[in-house]
Amino acid sequence: MALVPYDPFRYFDNLRQDWDRFFDWFPGRAAQGMGRLNADVYETENEVVAVFDIPGVSRKEDIDIDVDTHSLTVSGTVNQIQEVQAEHIHRKERFIGKFHRTVSLPAPVSPEGVKASYKNGVLEVRMPKMKGDIRRKIDIQFH
Repeated sequence: MALVPYDPFRYFDNLRQDWDRFFDWFPGRAAQGMGRLNADVYETENEVVAVFDIPGVSRKEDIDIDVDTHSLTVSGTVNQIQEVQAEHIHRKERFIGKFHRTVSLPAPVSPEGVKASYKNGVLEVRMPKMKGDIRRKIDIQFH
């Protein structure tokens, strides 16, 4: 059995996912630009990897990635050209609009050296783990 480091904020991620799932059934939610990204996050010996399904993105400028030590945020816009006049559409289920997702990371990562690639509607972000102990002994100025 593998030991998983305690992360008190992991429960907030689960709560946010449950909250999002609860409101997914609201009519017109997708039309308001509240796109939800499905994500897989795993770690290897040297890095943390996050994989997101983002179909429909045609330019790299449409995706923003922000990384800090303990979280990854992916946001952007899916723009699709309207090829059919609105009065001829009978069903519109594909997502168009803004998306945003923040995930907690299972290990501290270094924002330097992050690599991202997008292929066939899948975004993969590889983040190197921080090397060494992130704790520091602080010298006290004692008077």
